[in-house]
Amino acid sequence: MTQPKETVIGVPKETFPGETLVALIPSHVPLLTKIGLHVLIESGAGEAAGFEDEAYRTKGARVAKDRSELFASAEILVQVRTLGANFDRGRDDLPRLRPEHVLIGLANPLERPEAAADLAQRDVTLFAMELIPRIARAQSMDVLSSLATIAGYKAVLQAAATLPKLFPMLTTAAGTIPPARVLVIGAAVAGLQAIATARRLGAAVSAYDIRAAAKEEAQSLGAKFVEIPIETTQAEEVGGYAKALGEDLCRRQRELLTPVVAASDVVIATASVPGRPSPMLITSEMVARMARGSVIVDLAAERGGNCELTRPNEVVVHHGVTVLGPTNLPSTVPAHASQMYGRNLVNFLLHLSKDGSMHVDLGDEITRETLVTRGGRVVHQRIGALLVATHRDVSEERNR
Repeated sequence: MTQPKETVIGVPKETFPGETLVALIPSHVPLLTKIGLHVLIESGAGEAAGFEDEAYRTKGARVAKDRSELFASAEILVQVRTLGANFDRGRDDLPRLRPEHVLIGLANPLERPEAAADLAQRDVTLFAMELIPRIARAQSMDVLSSLATIAGYKAVLQAAATLPKLFPMLTTAAGTIPPARVLVIGAAVAGLQAIATARRLGAAVSAYDIRAAAKEEAQSLGAKFVEIPIETTQAEEVGGYAKALGEDLCRRQRELLTPVVAASDVVIATASVPGRPSPMLITSEMVARMARGSVIVDLAAERGGNCELTRPNEVVVHHGVTVLGPTNLPSTVPAHASQMYGRNLVNFLLHLSKDGSMHVDLGDEITRETLVTRGGRVVHQRIGALLVATHRDVSEERNR
């Protein structure tokens, strides 16, 4: 009897500048080999996260001597950043991709739909992990929540290291030091972790979110919720994501947040809308009203920022206030970030796998919502619509 061909999971080394994560860590390997999948990792892929090749071998993985061998041997490729999330360096891998490849990882399809089109042209099957639906049975696969948890935690540590004050209240022989006042804007996953971390450091924490459902969660972590009299019934998408709001509503939020921001020592800004520019909620005038030495950490920097002054991966000082715009905080703690991200990937692979091979069931919501390309086409309805709109805009521009 002919033995079935083994299915190989390939783990390439990340090529995005400054990316230190790896898609799978050694402890994930047995979870996949147990169901008949085989893991092949590019030599050195885990080193930036603290995992040597030998650690993978010990757990049952094979190590490819170079990238070409890995792409030639693997059927399923798992990455932290696929082409759409690594648009410049990721194109180097296009010649290595072949029609039977399945690519799984962050793909930034809402902002880079053209990357999906490039992969479709090569008949590659792409699953974008950003598109995991926010339903109960998909929680264990939710990479965005894992990475946002880390970002919220590290944002507070960055703020604490920058602020020329202590976070906790201290009663000493030299007198009493009041706690730092921290405002968290946006109480989704990153914001909630920021609240919890700031509270553990002893700060007095306030939180604001336009979504009414966020109030109870923020208060449960010890934050005082900032009540702003704005109609919020249309502020949330299906699935719990914030919804893009009009400029009039953003302007009203800025007006009402101004005194709250001015009274804060630290502002952690996390408000974002998937696939859209981040809402601008903090103007330069608002920053100027803060006390000198205050700190803003803008976790929305990659998509324009919640603060008017934010520059991605730069430090801006305005009227003595420091504005930080980090875009990849998980890379500062790559061991645990890789552990969390990789476990999400493993759970997704287990969801797709049956008897050691991958099955694409379009009747399943998780599979259907994350599948972007298959059979030489962009099959995700929303991404396809974005491509049509992009092509229409380009054609109109050429005809002007």
